Amino acid sequence: MSRHVAIITDSTAYLPPLTMERHGIIAVPLTVVLGDRALEEGTEISARSLAEALQKRRPVTTSRPSPELFAETYRKAAEAGATDIVSLHLSSEFSGTYDAAVLAGRKAPVPVRVVDTGMVAMALGFCALAAAEAVEGGGTADEAVTAAEKRAASTSAFFYVDTLDYLRRGGRIGAAQALLGSALAVKPLLQLDDGRIEMLEKVRTASKAIARLEEIVAERAGDAEVDIAVHHLAAPERASALAERLRERVPGLAELHVSEVGAVIGAHTGPGLLGAVVAPR
Repeated sequence: MSRHVAIITDSTAYLPPLTMERHGIIAVPLTVVLGDRALEEGTEISARSLAEALQKRRPVTTSRPSPELFAETYRKAAEAGATDIVSLHLSSEFSGTYDAAVLAGRKAPVPVRVVDTGMVAMALGFCALAAAEAVEGGGTADEAVTAAEKRAASTSAFFYVDTLDYLRRGGRIGAAQALLGSALAVKPLLQLDDGRIEMLEKVRTASKAIARLEEIVAERAGDAEVDIAVHHLAAPERASALAERLRERVPGLAELHVSEVGAVIGAHTGPGLLGAVVAPR
């Protein structure tokens, strides 16, 4: 009997719905808690609603999927014919999603390989795509994991936020770094480093920070064949302008995705986020 490998990720991968459908990728939703309401990312709360809540300073927190939800997803994949499952998730430094997937995987009806990619947003999405493409080419579960891990190792993610307050409140960046940025009135450029958010540079104005973000992305892309994703929250003009400039500056650009992040990431970055993911092929 031929083996079928199911590729599962979570809602913070922010893959375009048509792309997920084309490659058969399944996303397990994280939860946003808005006041006393728990809402599933992607179906029950939009990025726009989240941005409005943040701007009104309403309390917002996030929560991982339950092990039971993962168990149900794995069971349905097995019932649909999967003989192996590869489950790829955002950095365990940000969320307990990976741990919940591991717990569920131990009791799944078929073997489950759970991977902490150390990534988030389309940096995670590109890993899921690499795994799906490996399977479509006849690869095994192990080969899909290898493809995802190779993509993660070469992928870089950089982003600009208007303020570090949201990251500080969510515990995603140290209070000392956040206070330093506020005291100096600087605009921070951040990066994903070993699964964590780290300060990359401090720039004096938003316009200079965004120009510097463009420079960093173009330098990282170089002449290689790369996929790039530009993310934003409540800043579509910024994102479109950055994407067009990168289209002109990156000679090896293969695919360029522009999208608003979902409510989970938005809750920790705040409105004004502008990010870019560089994923060499």
